Amino acid sequence: QVRLVESGGGSVQAGGSLRLSCAASGYNKNCKYDMSWYRQAPGKEREFVPGINNDGSTSYADSVKGRFAISEDNAKATVYLQMNSLRPEDTGMYYCNTTRRSGRYVVCPQATYWGQGTQVTVSS
Repeated sequence: QVRLVESGGGSVQAGGSLRLSCAASGYNKNCKYDMSWYRQAPGKEREFVPGINNDGSTSYADSVKGRFAISEDNAKATVYLQMNSLRPEDTGMYYCNTTRRSGRYVVCPQATYWGQGTQVTVSS
């Protein structure tokens, strides 16, 4: 069973930085996993922030381009989200997400897993 554990959230003032981590375990080495970060503010829907695919390609929501950066350390099975120039509207619960896909030689049932979330609060 895949397990995701986020850490690194906290409270900062606008303009500050935080680095979130998502440690994964339970991966099937024969499958491929794409990683993403989502966030959810009170009273709003969960939204995509950035993602990194198994091939290393990345994508970002327009609202965070140029300020956030997603990276991964495959040896540690950990994904990071470096958040700079934080704004009050970045406040929310940040969730790590992974989607399993078939590997090159093995068919893997598609599945999605979520972490428990880490809170980020940005004050003005």
